[in-house]
Amino acid sequence: MGRLWDKLTGTKRPESGVAPLPSTEVRAALLALNVPDVPYRVRNALPAEKADLVAECQIRRVGVRLKTRIRLNPEKNEVCFLDERWESRSSDHANAQYGRGHAPATYRQWETKQGPDGRRQKVEVFRFDTQEMTDPLRDAVLAAGWTWRGVFKL
Repeated sequence: MGRLWDKLTGTKRPESGVAPLPSTEVRAALLALNVPDVPYRVRNALPAEKADLVAECQIRRVGVRLKTRIRLNPEKNEVCFLDERWESRSSDHANAQYGRGHAPATYRQWETKQGPDGRRQKVEVFRFDTQEMTDPLRDAVLAAGWTWRGVFKL
């Protein structure tokens, strides 16, 4: 069940032969992902978040807020992460749907436009894949020689 469980939780292990870096360097690598052209921010976690770092992304256009809580475990050279997602299809945030755990998703918006042949056709005008946030986090951890371990509770 190990491989199946890893797939369900999004757990990935580093390539063999990659020497694990100290936790301070892993933290620095994750915080270094904060560059102007990415749709998310990585920050130090608040005490109530029960994590070391948090990556957050809000895509107002489709009413989605993503949060990945990250806990560093230097004894095992692994990062435990918990993905959380809030979706509200309207301005009514009281009816937002909440989900947690590894569940990659792609959000799209379409418009109907007149094509070159005069016929109406659907055209994709917006696309966001949740892996645009989680993949760089995971890749930074794996490059540091640590395991990226999905969990359901931090």
